Amino acid sequence: MSTDQDTAAPEAPVIPKGYWMDAKGALIPVSKIKDVDKDRDALVRGLVEEAKGVREAMAEFKADLLARIQAFIDRSAADYGVQMRGAAGKGNVQLVSYDGKFKILRAVQDSITFNEQLQVAKAQIDECVHAWSKGSNANIKALVNHAFQVDNANNVNVGRILGLKSLKIDDPQWEQAMKAIGESMQVASSKAYVRLYERNDATGAYEPIALDIASL
Repeated sequence: MSTDQDTAAPEAPVIPKGYWMDAKGALIPVSKIKDVDKDRDALVRGLVEEAKGVREAMAEFKADLLARIQAFIDRSAADYGVQMRGAAGKGNVQLVSYDGKFKILRAVQDSITFNEQLQVAKAQIDECVHAWSKGSNANIKALVNHAFQVDNANNVNVGRILGLKSLKIDDPQWEQAMKAIGESMQVASSKAYVRLYERNDATGAYEPIALDIASL
């Protein structure tokens, strides 16, 4: 049984005045630390603090950007007497400036999980493969086993599972298994992404406006 002590963050070590703690946890007298090491520490800490501030500003910008996009969608729908409700107003959308110079894409990505019905589907598929005793069914069995493999977190690969549904197999039990897969799917969470583009007048192609520091 878990307790508050189990989940509590470890307490920061107490460092005596006049000492610094190194990466191994050893206490080093400040008088023994080289000036270049002190300067490096100051540089790293200062830049990291500034980066955290930029990260917070970008998070606020994204939230404001998404809110303003949604407000425009709602306003545009209202012009036609439509009130956007639920998922209808939360999907993918593209907004382009009047001259076509700039473009904003809002994409919503759902995180898919499966409930216990997925195991029902697996059992039905296993029965199908067992009943098919000739031809290329060994390959199908390998495909099925691959599709249901789990990762280190004991999660199946959504793409591989959905790949089974794309197979055209005329068998009532297989079709029932595919129905079970569909009914087992659940949206665990949704995350919105925003990408901004500027058109290159020379090529006519839209190029992303990078907000990722690593890509600048």
